[in-house]
Amino acid sequence: MTKLFDRRVALSALLTLAPAVALLAMLAAEAKVAGWLVVAVLVGGVAVGLFAARLGGQVTARRAQSFALGAQELRSRRRPTSLLLDEHGPLGDAEREVISAAQSLLAELAALAEQRDEFEAILRGMTEAVVVTTAGGEVMLLNAAARCLFELSPQADYRGRNLVELCRDPAVQKFIAGATDHAGSEVITAEFAVYISGARHLRASAAPLARKDRGKPWCVLVFHDLTQLKAYESVRTEFIANLTHEIRTPLSALRGYAETLLKGVDDPATQRRFLTIIERQSDRLARLIDDLVELSDLERGFAPLRIQQLRPERLAEEAIELVRDRAQRRGVELKIRCQEGLPAVLGDRDRMHQVIINLLDNALKYTPRGGEVAAEARAAARSGRPGVELIVRDTGEGISPEHLPRLTERFYRVDRARSREMGGTGLGLAIVKHIVQLHQGQLTITSQVREGTTVTVWLPANPDGPPRPEA
Repeated sequence: MTKLFDRRVALSALLTLAPAVALLAMLAAEAKVAGWLVVAVLVGGVAVGLFAARLGGQVTARRAQSFALGAQELRSRRRPTSLLLDEHGPLGDAEREVISAAQSLLAELAALAEQRDEFEAILRGMTEAVVVTTAGGEVMLLNAAARCLFELSPQADYRGRNLVELCRDPAVQKFIAGATDHAGSEVITAEFAVYISGARHLRASAAPLARKDRGKPWCVLVFHDLTQLKAYESVRTEFIANLTHEIRTPLSALRGYAETLLKGVDDPATQRRFLTIIERQSDRLARLIDDLVELSDLERGFAPLRIQQLRPERLAEEAIELVRDRAQRRGVELKIRCQEGLPAVLGDRDRMHQVIINLLDNALKYTPRGGEVAAEARAAARSGRPGVELIVRDTGEGISPEHLPRLTERFYRVDRARSREMGGTGLGLAIVKHIVQLHQGQLTITSQVREGTTVTVWLPANPDGPPRPEA
C-alpha cells in the first residue's frame, strides 16, 4: 500500500511539472532558454516529487500501522491506545470516532460478559436440572445438574445434539416430544418415574423461550428430582402407620379391661388380674411415648451431650452390674472381657450407659436359659483412626440376614408378636444408632441363625493422648 501511494505521489508530481517542462522545452527550442535549465528543472521536479512521495508514504505507513494495532487491541477486547489522538485533520477526527465507538462496544461487551457470568453462576448453583433446546429439540445449554441427572460427561459439548439422543428413558422422551411440539405460551408440567442410575421420580416443567427473530420459540426444560422427597413421604407414611398400630394395641387393652371393670367384676382375683394388665399396658404406652420423645430429640439435635473422658472398661463393667440381677432371673450367664491399656474415649456417660444397657437387654431377651451374654471392650482402628470397640455378644436365636439392614429402623421387629410380649417398643436400636452417631461412632450388627448375634459400637479414641482418671 505504501509503495502504491509513493507511485501515485511521484506520478502526481511529474504530471504537475509536465506543463512547466513542456514550456521550457519550447523556449529552449526557440533558443530563448538554455537547455541545461530545462534539464535542471526536470531533475529538480523529479527529486522533489520523490521526496514528497517518500515522506507521504512514511506518514501513511505510520497511520496504517496504528490502525492495525488498534484493530488487534479491539479484537482482544482492549481499548485501542495505539491510535494517534494528538493528530489533527480528517484522519485524527476519524481515529477519535473509532475510539469512542470502540469504548461503547467494549462497555457493552463487559456488561454482557458480567451478565453471562452471573447467569452461569446461577445455573451452576441450581440443584434442578436445566436444559434449553431449540424448537427441534437440539440442546443449546444445559447445567451441571442436568449432566449429572442424565449421566453425561462434565466436559463434553452437547450443543446441537438432540436431547432425545442423550436420554433414552421413554418417560423423559415422551415429555420432551410433547414440550417441543407444544405451540402455546403457557408452562406445561408433568410428574413421572424414570430409571436413570436407579429408580427416580421426576417433576418436569417446560416453558417457551421467545426469540427476537420471531421464529418458533425455544424451550426451557427444568427437571426436579423428587426421589428423596418421595422416600421421605414413604417413610413418614410407614412411621405413622406403625405408630398408630403400636399405640392402638395398648389403648385397646386399656379400654377393654376398663369397660369390663366398670360393668362390675365380683371376683377379687379377676379384678386384680385386670388391673395388673391395665398397669402393664399403661407402662408400655408410657415407654413408647418416652422413646418417641427421646428419639425425636436425638434426631433434631435437642439432646445435648455432657462430654467427658470415659474409660471403656468401666462403661462395660458398670453396664454389666446394672443387668446382672435380670440375667440371674433368666438363667443367663454374664461375662465381661476387656483388653488392658485401652485408650480413653470422649462421650456422655449416661448416653453410653443407655447404649450398652439397651444392647445387653436385647441380648438377654433373646438368649434362652443356660445361654451366655458377654460384654467386651478392645482397641480397634477404623479408616486410620484409633478407637475402641464395645461389643455385646449372645448365644441366642440369631437373626436372618435379610433382617439385618433394617434392624435400626423405627418400629422394625423380626418377630413382632414376641417383641410385644417382652415389652419392647421397637425404638431401642434406633435410639442406639442416633446416640452412636452423635459420638461420631459406628454401629454394626452381625448374626448367625441359632448361633447368636454380635453388636459392635466403635468410638474414636480421645485425641489428647493416654487415658486419664475420669472426673
